[in-house]
Amino acid sequence: MRKFYSIITLVLVLFLAAFTTDKTKGYKVGDVATDFSLKNVDGSMVSLADFSDAKGFIVIFTCNMCPYSVANEDRIIALDTKYKSKGYPVIAINPNDPAVVAGDSFAGMQKRAKQKGFTFPYLFDEEQKVYPAYGATKTPHVYVLNKEAGKLIVSYIGAIDDSSRDENNVKERFVEKAVDALIAGEKPAVTYTRAIGCSIKDKRK
Repeated sequence: MRKFYSIITLVLVLFLAAFTTDKTKGYKVGDVATDFSLKNVDGSMVSLADFSDAKGFIVIFTCNMCPYSVANEDRIIALDTKYKSKGYPVIAINPNDPAVVAGDSFAGMQKRAKQKGFTFPYLFDEEQKVYPAYGATKTPHVYVLNKEAGKLIVSYIGAIDDSSRDENNVKERFVEKAVDALIAGEKPAVTYTRAIGCSIKDKRK
């Protein structure tokens, strides 16, 4: 009898494994990214379609309060300064719920953007619908998009570089290498790295 139950258990495990769907959410490299419309710190609504001359985008999920995000702010500004004129502007998005972290409120975003002199849109994912669509889990978390045949193709996902806290220790600049390759008409050699930062704050979880 015990052997019979063991066989039944094994059959059930195999059956469930065969029909369990992949629960991994968000974009993978090669996927087509859809557009969004989010409020910028200046009060305007911003979509990727607004940038008709863009060849792609450096979409970065970041926030005001995470020390990893703060440590990367100057690097994010530098990315926008370097690549906006080349057709790859930075689009920063705050995915956090201010009910969890008060400092990540829209007013806090406006204050931080002014303090740092952000040169890029800093958008509020107020309904927290965009970050799950991308699959972002950290701040900062980067998605490099490349425009191909009118579609935005995800070409790189991960960290800005290999030093999450101290820019002086950077040895490899992942985002720069990815965008440089796209500008040269090539595929990035590295398309995925692990994002290191604070977990995105969502009171629904």
